[in-house]
Amino acid sequence: MIKRRQNVFAINWMEVEALVNARHDNPHHILGMHECLDDVYINVFIPDAKVVKIIDVKGGKEYALVSDRVKGFYSVKIKDRGQFDYKIKVKYEDGREEIFVDPYIFEPVIDPIDISLFNEGMHYEIYNKMGAHPMTVDGVKGTLFALWAPNAERVSVVGNFNNWDGRRYQMRKLDYSGIFELFIPGEFEGEIYKYEVASKKGNVFMKADPYGFSSEVRPANASIVTDLKYKWGDEKFMTERSKAKLLEKPMNVYEVHLGSWKRPIDGREFYNYREMAEKLADYMLKMGYTHVELMPVMEHPFDPSWGYQVTGYYAPTSRYGSPEDFMYFVDYMHRKGLGVIIDWVPAHFPKDEHGLGRFDGTALYEHEDPRKGEHPHWGTYIFNYGRNEVRNFLVANALYWADKYHVDGIRMDAVASMLYLDYGRGNGEWIPNKFGGNENLEAIEFIKELNTKMKELFPDVLMIAEESTAWPMMTHSIEEGGLGFDFKWNMGWMNDFLNYMKQDPLYRKYHHNELTFSMVYAYSERFVLVLSHDEVVHEKASMIEKMPGGYEDKFSNLRTAYGYMMTHPGRKLLFMGQEFAQMKEWNESTELDWSLFEFDAHRYLHEYVKDLNKLYDSEPALYELDNDPEGFSWINANDANHSILSFERRGKSAKDTLLVVLNFTPVTAKNYKLAVPTGGRWKEIFSSDSSKYGGDGRNNKTAKIAKEGKVDGRDNFINVTIPGLSMSVFKKQEKK
Repeated sequence: MIKRRQNVFAINWMEVEALVNARHDNPHHILGMHECLDDVYINVFIPDAKVVKIIDVKGGKEYALVSDRVKGFYSVKIKDRGQFDYKIKVKYEDGREEIFVDPYIFEPVIDPIDISLFNEGMHYEIYNKMGAHPMTVDGVKGTLFALWAPNAERVSVVGNFNNWDGRRYQMRKLDYSGIFELFIPGEFEGEIYKYEVASKKGNVFMKADPYGFSSEVRPANASIVTDLKYKWGDEKFMTERSKAKLLEKPMNVYEVHLGSWKRPIDGREFYNYREMAEKLADYMLKMGYTHVELMPVMEHPFDPSWGYQVTGYYAPTSRYGSPEDFMYFVDYMHRKGLGVIIDWVPAHFPKDEHGLGRFDGTALYEHEDPRKGEHPHWGTYIFNYGRNEVRNFLVANALYWADKYHVDGIRMDAVASMLYLDYGRGNGEWIPNKFGGNENLEAIEFIKELNTKMKELFPDVLMIAEESTAWPMMTHSIEEGGLGFDFKWNMGWMNDFLNYMKQDPLYRKYHHNELTFSMVYAYSERFVLVLSHDEVVHEKASMIEKMPGGYEDKFSNLRTAYGYMMTHPGRKLLFMGQEFAQMKEWNESTELDWSLFEFDAHRYLHEYVKDLNKLYDSEPALYELDNDPEGFSWINANDANHSILSFERRGKSAKDTLLVVLNFTPVTAKNYKLAVPTGGRWKEIFSSDSSKYGGDGRNNKTAKIAKEGKVDGRDNFINVTIPGLSMSVFKKQEKK
């Protein structure tokens, strides 16, 4: 039998009035079954009911309820009865009939330990409690609805199941928590729902579920009751993935926006996650990538935001399918040996009415003061990282994607905007911290907590920071005083390098330091070299259009640029479309311009990137000591007049050493003396000027025997041809 309250009971008509006016924050106090000495009261509030009865589940006896004072409030006093199990039988004014278990007979599901942990900001599986969860309580199947809205006067669950009437299913506010919950018996999986919130100022508004697992397809924005169920097949991948091993393995990331990589030709707007997984995995394997990085897949209402203005942090966007479909996507990638990194946006959230903003009528998830609570340039709210429950919401969310969706990495967006209180602000537009500085101390502690818990609970999930300033020790351990990330995007290298590549080769010698400066700080952090979506939008031009010169020179420049990126220390990330030199800037509203494969130059470049990826994967010198100064040394970094660079890349074994030489002018250097670390035969194993990549085929086709002689501080050299606008890689040939 369901446990019920035992107390002396009398109807409080002020409470009934609160129910009728949808202003009650503890409807269980009056609704349901209440024991009164030797009798029981059963009270029901159904505004559009015509006849209400209860049925004794055990004996089948029916009792009619009476509404003689307030419309919709029905009550019956049953004499000489103790508590018993019953169902409500309703005939509505429109003629419908329904039988259901009373939602107001259940004790709270969320227990005091859950409440305490959440209020302290330490409930790292709070997503298993908050939101909508199909479950069985006291033998009754139903769904638990729960959310945090401490300043609301009343919250109701609304949906098609109650005609979106906020007077029905008013929720109980749990003591000392700010949490509202209601267990509603019945089958709700797949039902859309929202929370109707009444503020203490008298405003009433609809909110999607902050912890909702699924959402309607935009522009509709109701949450969907979803039970996360999926049979995973990636045990081998999950067992073998290792962050420690990855630090000595190649990591070559393909950044993708799922909605615009490819689109169906059958009239549908998007491919499903399942279809996309199979197409994308096959393509990535052929190209030699190791990880896909997805631009945000969390639910968002506005396509041109690319997912960076999130309204559903716990819901994969329904544009491409269901949560189970996205689980399949990750599972399929894993079964093909590919890692999945997702973009995550804890820096800000949009002001959409159904979202987190002013959630309970107050600045709940954000700061009240716009100097701390709003991004002036983005028109969004900033999370209040100092509020325990908000911090818990975010930390648990990152853990949730690792837990429920098996993601292999989280790339945290816009970290700089979180770290600095004056980010994007002028004088008088920001509030200093307690020490008078511009550091956001609360955000720093949030980041440290997140990285600590991720390392503890999911030690093989990568944490990657997109941070555009020189904030120190981003990828150092928290014990050392760092922030605990595993990698940081190298925005400094990207800016310097692209500025250099845009220059006419005639003037590049005046910008030579922009090529070499990155090695001054290359080992201060663990870096990912990125040529991301941000570099090919907003009139910045595509990668190929950034390159100077005529048509052929543009491709020669781009091959050289990619060659430098792939041989420079740091993990790699390239945005989709740039691997075949898409001419137009990226546009999220249409698929990539795959028609360019009709042209030789684009096919050649595509083949070049594929072979470059394979070179990176097959040569330990390009990744094995990526984070160790022993893995790199300049041969000549100072030949600015000729815009030629040369350097060594080394692995753990001396036999893996590579020599890399790049020429950033169109002038071929013949009989160039390239210093080598040892004597012997050195063979060119890769050249961007190969004719199969669209080059002129001026590469070194025979092995070079080292000669004795001082060149660039070394005792041996080889004479090589360095074609104009090219990258070449040499490796010592072992004796037969």
